[in-house]
Amino acid sequence: MSVLETRELSKDFAGFRAVDRVSIALDDGKVHALVGPNGAGKTTLFHMLTGFVRPSAGRIVAFGADVTGLAPFRISRMGIARSFQITSLFDRRTVLENVVLALHVADPVNLRFWESERAVARYRDRASAILEEVGLAAVAARTAGSLPYGQKRALELALALALEPKVLLLDEPTSGMSLEDVQRTIALVRQVRAGRTVLLVEHNMGVVAELAERVIVMQQGRVIADGPYEAVRRDPAVITAYLGQTDA
Repeated sequence: MSVLETRELSKDFAGFRAVDRVSIALDDGKVHALVGPNGAGKTTLFHMLTGFVRPSAGRIVAFGADVTGLAPFRISRMGIARSFQITSLFDRRTVLENVVLALHVADPVNLRFWESERAVARYRDRASAILEEVGLAAVAARTAGSLPYGQKRALELALALALEPKVLLLDEPTSGMSLEDVQRTIALVRQVRAGRTVLLVEHNMGVVAELAERVIVMQQGRVIADGPYEAVRRDPAVITAYLGQTDA
């Protein structure tokens, strides 16, 4: 059963078609990778799925409901959370406070951006549990800005998990990481995927090979292959368009 799908989805920018009639469906509980050469339309598609870019044509369906054109906060409230390629944290707040704030904002009961210390204290236990899940419990009292890059990405994932997502979309989760941090991130994604559907945009084909059960390949705004990694990596069109540029 698909939990998130696109139907003939397109996006035009000043006469240039970045995404061209893309129809994909994410299988419930699976890890999917969206890959392709630079300019293939991956990021634009990713932004449309999460409401940050409005489609020019086509539809987006989540959990059976048409969500085309909905604002990002409305899509996230449905259980679809995303991380960004560039981290966006409150650098002067502690790691724990960042997650507490995310839980507070995600709570539909609360309409105010920030409340008194006593009012937000009820989120601390849940925030601590999320930090334990992503391996950041030991640095909960440090400011977010003081963390090394790999831990900042883990904290960003913690903020996404605060939304209790059913679908988790990760934009270049290993970009700019050392080999050691890449391996930690692979292990972390394996851990947090339990009970969730995951879509990751990723250039590192080693990461794709280790994590993805389905690989969707784009070129020039269109999907040219969709299937298991081993089948996709042998597709002649994929070899020419993408995998031929990187020894996978």
